Amino acid sequence: MILTCSFLLYYFLVRKKRGVASKEDGGNAIKNAESLQFDFSMVLAATNNFADVNKIGEGGFGSVYVGKLLNGQEIAVKRLSKNSGQGAAEFKNEVMLVAKLQHRNLVRLLGFCLEGEEKILIYEFEPNKSLDYFLFDPKKSLLLDWPVRYNIIGGIARGLLYLHEDSRLRIIHRDLKASNILLDGDMNPKISDFGLARSFDVDQNQASTDRIVGTYGYMSPEYAMRGEFSIKSDVFSFGVLVLEIVSGKKNSSFYRADYVDNLMSYAWRHWNKGTTYELIDAILKENCSRSEMMRCIHIGLLCVQEDVANRPTMANIVLMLNSYSVPLLSQPAFYLRSRMESDILVEGKEMQESETSSTNDMSTIELEPQ
Repeated sequence: MILTCSFLLYYFLVRKKRGVASKEDGGNAIKNAESLQFDFSMVLAATNNFADVNKIGEGGFGSVYVGKLLNGQEIAVKRLSKNSGQGAAEFKNEVMLVAKLQHRNLVRLLGFCLEGEEKILIYEFEPNKSLDYFLFDPKKSLLLDWPVRYNIIGGIARGLLYLHEDSRLRIIHRDLKASNILLDGDMNPKISDFGLARSFDVDQNQASTDRIVGTYGYMSPEYAMRGEFSIKSDVFSFGVLVLEIVSGKKNSSFYRADYVDNLMSYAWRHWNKGTTYELIDAILKENCSRSEMMRCIHIGLLCVQEDVANRPTMANIVLMLNSYSVPLLSQPAFYLRSRMESDILVEGKEMQESETSSTNDMSTIELEPQ
């Protein structure tokens, strides 16, 4: 009897203590969220009432403005559109998720504003805008010599590795592309735009959705066709991005040109013919490390293989970028443009692409049902 009473007393004391701890944790979460909150009046002052002259990007989920705080700090302000479909609770959850991500190759969230119908995200401002601003411009691309491009590839890889394996949760970005890679003052890459990001439990490997969002050309075939996504979906997008960085060509620029449908099939044709060096951007071919460039093309083709199991993890990729040992590869996925037209049936829903180029873009391209 005494033993039973002692056990019950211990049980209730522990349960009460845990209850207090849970309340404190909840209180801390609310307090942390409030510490990141900006007054709407402060945002209006920083952006000069969202003046058009301050707008630096626009996409499916809203517009991005450059602003300056009273202390002189420049910020990038993402103002979500009122029909973004995201409620206040979901918005705060996303804020708290992104705020916990701390890595030198991820754009840093400074805070948010939630007032009435206004939902606003405030990021650190990156002065060199986005990768696509330089990469696909004949003149500006001259600033991207091979050491800069190789550093960008490595930085993106390390940022994705952090999201997939080293952060508190496993994060799938789902919209990795050139316009979502921002460049700081030293041209270091920062992965941005986590509007489509999904968090997984550490032991969870994949998920599926009926709502396909993102950018065709960077989407893995299993996601675009079946709504299945995993860390290997991000790996596929990374592979497309690597091929773009090395070649200086947009994946989408090959549509029905030269009898190839995209950059992947163009790269694969050269790989098979033994003419891979022709894929490299002409401005990189002098006084550059040919072995590094060829290795990056090899890694890019590994990442875009159609079989998910054949694609490497980001941990493997980071190792391969610093090693001469790279596995053999099989044929990459050719579904983009060759299996689909601009109007595409996905899970029985007709989807249409909406493409937006951005500057310091933290907006999200969404493929909406017609």
